[in-house]
Amino acid sequence: MQIDKLKSDKRNYLLHIARIFVGILFIFSGLIKANDPMGFGYKLQEYFDVFHLPFLHNYAVAIAVILCSLEIVLGILLLLGLYGRKVAAGLLILIVFFTFLTFYSAFFNVVTSCGCFGDAIPLTPWQSFSKDVFLLLLIGVIFFYRKDIYPLFTNEINQILTLAATIVLSLGIGIYTYNFSPFVDFLPYKIGNNLPSLMHVPKGAPLDEYEITYTLKNKKTGKSEKVTDKEYLAKELWKDEQMEIVGDPESRLVKAGYNAPIKDLHITDAQGVEQTKEIIENPYFNLIFVAYDLNSTNITALEKLNNIAKQATEEYNIRVVLLTASAAQTVEEINNQMTLYAEVFYTDAVPLKSMVRANPGILLLKNGTVINKWHYHTFPKFEVLARDYFNQLD
Repeated sequence: MQIDKLKSDKRNYLLHIARIFVGILFIFSGLIKANDPMGFGYKLQEYFDVFHLPFLHNYAVAIAVILCSLEIVLGILLLLGLYGRKVAAGLLILIVFFTFLTFYSAFFNVVTSCGCFGDAIPLTPWQSFSKDVFLLLLIGVIFFYRKDIYPLFTNEINQILTLAATIVLSLGIGIYTYNFSPFVDFLPYKIGNNLPSLMHVPKGAPLDEYEITYTLKNKKTGKSEKVTDKEYLAKELWKDEQMEIVGDPESRLVKAGYNAPIKDLHITDAQGVEQTKEIIENPYFNLIFVAYDLNSTNITALEKLNNIAKQATEEYNIRVVLLTASAAQTVEEINNQMTLYAEVFYTDAVPLKSMVRANPGILLLKNGTVINKWHYHTFPKFEVLARDYFNQLD
């Protein structure tokens, strides 16, 4: 009897630890991604491309909101012990699916970051896979002992109300942040950041370290061997007249150096002339309208922004720029439709998606610093912009 009790205590102890750890991690992971469902949606689109499912692109954000909500709901229910068997089964199915995805990404190197914790904690594919394997073991414990999960409260009505409230809350977070920007901005274009300083490698910063491997062939014996650049120098193999380098040297990154937070922003005009420095280092107030895809942008919002651009340029001589990754033909069609008052420039969609999670979105720059940024749902009226910013004399 005493031995059975000890086994039961040990089993419960292991189950409690697994429940607490998995529950908290799932809630944290869900909240981080729900903070930026549009960013998670972009990551899902990468997976859709890998598995040749392009028809799901238009549903990426909706799927992202649902997955984030599912993680939060499962985590909360697990901690409360509600619907233990169903939650354990749901967790197992979810982690098996995620483990497959992260392994596939790591092994075939198709998606360089899984997006498990959004942009807050970027993980490499193999780090993501290792994390999922560890979670799989813990969830395996939870599933094995699922019959020993007891609810914190047994009243059925309270359980249903708790479930409903959890679903509404988790879905509400994702829907809100999709429509009104993330609560916390983890991207390099956040308010207060100076963009030019984030585009350059600071003096003295560590650089990438590479290992070069040479293939050497002995002219007399015909035997080949591979040596690193360090071995080649240390052994002074270049002095050996019998040895010759064949083929091209192989380069391997040994240690990553400093990586500039913004490394892919290149703004050009319609003729392809670089305009990045001129635009982002403007010493005066500069309104940047971001519409990475004009074919799918909110036209009503773009029209409102266009009216504000007209007032800003006419009354305060504010430079207004529209950045897009769309083709010049699409820009011309939009211009014929509403007569754009913003100067149009072109850049890749990736940095535009990082600037602001909206299409269109707005940044207010001054001397390269992000003074403010808005989703088109929260963009203030022109009078507010003039009062809070344009009327300033400095």
